[in-house]
Amino acid sequence: MAGRIKAPTGRYGGKSAEERQAERRRRFLDAALQLFGDGPGFRGTTVAALSEAAGLSTRQFYEEFRTLEDVLAALHLQVNGWAEEAVLGAVAEAEDMPLAERATVIFRAYAANVTSDRRRIRITFVEIIGVSSRLEEQRLARRARWIDLVCAEVAGAVARGEAAPRDYRLAVTAFIGSVNGLLHDWSAGWVDATLDEVVDELVRILLGILQPVGPRLTGP
Repeated sequence: MAGRIKAPTGRYGGKSAEERQAERRRRFLDAALQLFGDGPGFRGTTVAALSEAAGLSTRQFYEEFRTLEDVLAALHLQVNGWAEEAVLGAVAEAEDMPLAERATVIFRAYAANVTSDRRRIRITFVEIIGVSSRLEEQRLARRARWIDLVCAEVAGAVARGEAAPRDYRLAVTAFIGSVNGLLHDWSAGWVDATLDEVVDELVRILLGILQPVGPRLTGP
């Protein structure tokens, strides 16, 4: 399909064209969350199957998207957006807390959001992988945004004297990988721990990263 079909304009059924378009898009994304996240997956879903699950036509699909990959891209950003909203709310809530408590509140909010619906984890950590160079670039760009957010928190801790001053970006990048891997494995049943225990362990790892680096041992 070379491009999207032009959607009708004007009011219909008391809704504007923009409102109808937003509703169609939401229905397609809701259906994709179910099919990609708890069904045959992105690779096993067709435009016809997605349209049927959304209760819409394939013509309406092409009015909103060019390809199924566009749907997966939009869904990946939406799922990450939900998690980021939860985290930013926790950041505001924990504004005056000391570092350990602040980190716990923030990571508990993130973990609770992404694990509240196993379909979200599958979209973020499974379905998005290996689809195309375009989606890989989007995945890495979205992860870089999480890295920036944690680095900003770390910079605040340094300014308050709660962390040693240094460049933390490499360490935070490694930490984000740990967060993603541990939460995915926990949700898949490979980690024998409660979610609170998982969060507590992640906080301990982060606090360990932020401790001042001790002197290296040299020879006798």
